Amino acid sequence: MEKLPTFPKKRLSIIIEAPFLNRLLTLLDDLDAPGYTVLPALAGRGRSGSWRRDALSSDAGRMVQVLIVLDEERVPEILRAVRGVVERQMGIVSLSDVEVLRPEHF
Repeated sequence: MEKLPTFPKKRLSIIIEAPFLNRLLTLLDDLDAPGYTVLPALAGRGRSGSWRRDALSSDAGRMVQVLIVLDEERVPEILRAVRGVVERQMGIVSLSDVEVLRPEHF
């Protein structure tokens, strides 16, 4: 089987309360982030216990995940800005190594 070449990138995952999503996306747009994808978070468990999206009556506790794949050089700048959004709200930020097939998309 032919091994396809891959290229190293970083994957930034941000889980944040839905009411703060527009603030985060505006910030990412202002920083000219290479792109992002927003996904609904359906359920979870953390320090405050378990939660389920279908049990919430408003957007206040609804969570979303924003995924960004980017070059390592951009990570410090974007992390500093993201920290300003999640510092005072619920939020989980993680960073991992990934390999992509088409580096020109990021």
